[in-house]
Amino acid sequence: MRKSFQQFAANVSLAGLLLTTAGCDLQNDVDVVMPAYTPELVVECYLEAGQVPRLTVVESGAYLPSTVGGTDQPTITLPTATTPTLGLGINGITIQVPVDVTVNLTLPSGQVMPMRFAPGIDPVTRRVFTHIGTSPLALQPGQRFALDVRDTRDHHITGTAGVPTFVPIDSVRYGFNGRSGEDRQANFITRWTDAGATADYYRLLLTTTREPNDSEGDYLVSDQLFNGQSYMAPTTYRFMPGDTMTATLYHLEADYYNFQQSVMGAISGNGNPFSQPARIRSTVQGGLGVFAVLVADRRTLILR
Repeated sequence: MRKSFQQFAANVSLAGLLLTTAGCDLQNDVDVVMPAYTPELVVECYLEAGQVPRLTVVESGAYLPSTVGGTDQPTITLPTATTPTLGLGINGITIQVPVDVTVNLTLPSGQVMPMRFAPGIDPVTRRVFTHIGTSPLALQPGQRFALDVRDTRDHHITGTAGVPTFVPIDSVRYGFNGRSGEDRQANFITRWTDAGATADYYRLLLTTTREPNDSEGDYLVSDQLFNGQSYMAPTTYRFMPGDTMTATLYHLEADYYNFQQSVMGAISGNGNPFSQPARIRSTVQGGLGVFAVLVADRRTLILR
């Protein structure tokens, strides 16, 4: 998201940097007036076999809060005829959920599935969604889906996503470091075999039962160095005896791989004054966000 203030100038102190570089007791305050920001639609939609499709659409906003000293009490701003968005605010940051959006998903057969506005939270993944389809999806490798999202204010997002081939996990295993007591920890190794005829991209996600919705490892892998060969992804020694580990291997399209890379780059650079700005590489056109088909294999192992 772009940085923006609404009628606000930020005071940026350069004292620390000046003292570090020049060794002088100097301070200079600079008023930085950020340009006005025009909101865009932001979508997030992942299709999975056997699941009713769900989509989240919000409006992009200011990177920094529009007010200073926000409260931790949530606020709700109801839609109006001129501003058809539901505002959800906390700590000076407001998320705008448009209520005038029409969403259609085109299936490989050409049939159009409308996705109705029905906000909710997935009980398993805890993902918030705003729109939901009408029936579960059947997926076949090579099929393509198309997404069309538009509101009444001339915002229009389109995108396509293909179904990757299924790549199974060959094996998962672990090994302890030979220590005892609280110092006894294990690493975890996931192995799979790459297809040799194509350029392939993967995401490996590791989770434990201790923190089922938090990642214990999130790796993006390209097959440039192991095309057509087996690949092993080891971790450091950091898991405890009794942990139940789950490895989830996603086979990705190139666009989704590039999106995930840009997200990791943006997270890494966020708040780092020496880092280059990182722009999210959306997989959709006409706005921001991601539209992808998730194809994955999972293996679970208890570290005994």
